[in-house]
This record gives sequence, C-alpha cells and structure tokens, in this order.
Amino acid sequence: MLMDRSLKVYLFSVLMAVSSFSFSQSYPSKSVKIIVPSAPGGGSDIIARQLAQSFTKAFGQSFFVENKPGAGNMIGIEAVMHAPPDGYTLLMVPTPLILNPILMKNIGYDPVKDFSPISLAATAPNIFVVNPNIQAKNLREWINLAKKDPNKLNYSSAGVGTSPHMSMELFNYLAGIQTTHVPYKGTTPAITDLLSGQVDAMFINPLTAMPYIQSGKLRALAVSGSKRLELLPNTPTVMESGISNYVALQWYGLLAPAGTPDNIIQMIQKEMVKALQNKEIKERLLAEGAEPMGSSSEEFKTLIKNDYQKWSEVARRAKIEAQ
Repeated sequence: MLMDRSLKVYLFSVLMAVSSFSFSQSYPSKSVKIIVPSAPGGGSDIIARQLAQSFTKAFGQSFFVENKPGAGNMIGIEAVMHAPPDGYTLLMVPTPLILNPILMKNIGYDPVKDFSPISLAATAPNIFVVNPNIQAKNLREWINLAKKDPNKLNYSSAGVGTSPHMSMELFNYLAGIQTTHVPYKGTTPAITDLLSGQVDAMFINPLTAMPYIQSGKLRALAVSGSKRLELLPNTPTVMESGISNYVALQWYGLLAPAGTPDNIIQMIQKEMVKALQNKEIKERLLAEGAEPMGSSSEEFKTLIKNDYQKWSEVARRAKIEAQ
C-alpha cells in the first residue's frame, strides 16, 4: 500500500529535524574558520580575533581568523557564501556587505538571501569634523552656511560609497543642503587635504579622528550615531543638532552561509552575546570607538534588511550610480 503523501512529508521533516539536532549536538567537532574580508588590523579583524579567543574557550575547539582582503571585501564575502552551510566557515563583516550590491555592478551575492545572520557584534558612528578655519562652531551654523551658498562648501571621503560618503549624503538630504563631494583613494589623503584646508569637512571614524580633535587641528561638530560618544561627551549627535531621524552607523556582524542549521546559529549567537559582555572585550572595542552590541539573529537580520533599503534610497537620491 502506497504511503500517503502528507505522511511522507511529515516523516521526512521529522527525520531532517532529528538529523539537524544530532549534528548540532556534536558541533563543533573540528576547527572553525572566521573569514575577515579585509586586511589584519581593521575593525572587523580586531572583533573577529577577540571573538575567536572566546569561542575557542567556550566550545573547546579552535576558532581561527583567516583574512581574505580584496575587491572591496568581495573576495572574503563570496568565499563564505560558497562555503558548506555546516557552521565551520563564518564571516565577520562590516557595512560594505550591504553597500557593495548598491554601489557595484555584477555583484555575485544577495546580502539578505545568501547568509544566515548570527549576531550584530558592534556599531561605530562617524564624527562630523571641519577644518578650524570654517566659520561654523556647531552643526546648525554649518547648515546655515551651506544654505547661504549651495555647493560652495565641500567634504572629503575615502571614496565613493564608503561609510563617510554615505553618512554625508544622508545628512545633506535630511538637512536640505547641497555640498560638493571630493572623493579620495583612501582615508589618509582625505584627511591630509582636510587638515590643510583644501577641503572643508568630512565624516570620519573616532579612532582616526580623536588625535586631530584633541590637538585642535579639527573641530568636531556632531556624531552620526543615536547617542553621544564616551570619547566626546560634549559633542552632540546629528539628531540632537536638529536633524530628526538621522542615524548613520558602521556596523560589524557575524554571519554564516545561508542554510546553516538554526541550532548551530543559536549556539554561536548565545556564546557571542556572552563574549561581548566580557569587560576586556568591551574596553578594547570602546577604545577603538566602537560599541559592543550582541543581538539576536532575527534582530541582526532585520537590521541588514532595513539598512539595505535605507542606503539604496540614499544612493538613488544622491544619484550615485553603480560602478
């Protein structure tokens, strides 16, 4: 007698659930690789290495970092996308995960469909700084200068589509002003020309900005996050300065290939949240200008979806065409 189709489907689903549970119970049974799609020393690398140490202690198996830089993070990201969805290849990646498909043509991955988010690791705002010669002591004065003479004021960035560039484009849109973008090939030349006065302003990460702010070579007007930085308690956020709904954060998160068993995702997520509450890790991240987070996998998934839509709209309004 032929088995009823609905019964077959039910038995298959039970078998798969048992198999997945058994697999996750023995996880990890070998070393786990965390791919960082950038060179050693950057934010993603620092966070990944801190987590790898914690995971190794928690799981009793080696978690190690492998750097795969190149092509705007693309090489490392695609390596994880094509890896087996078994929990043994993970990805620690910053915001370019979602910016690349918006700003580059022929991208080989979908940031929402091709990965299983594990947890948001940390967020880092940018600081809006100006050359001290600019006659603006706060953000409202900068906006007034920009409205008085559209496109006269300019700003530098490390390149088209970078976090500082997109932060400024969102600010311009919400503030209703027009300023001129001057892109550079990297952060160092962008800062050099800002310091010399060849450009007027830029959004810049806290770690890079603080020495220049403390020495008086740059003036901090606002922070791009939702709250003030501990490093700059007297510098207001953009929202506090009158631009409602403005938040622009660089974030770092851990993901796995799509299809990775949910039990494994939750195991790693649980230990990741614990690790990010560790005093030593928190202090290290705060010193880098980043705030440790630790979210659920669903919260991180929602962030990815929302940010992808948000920055797609910013790029459209700024008429930034994919290259």
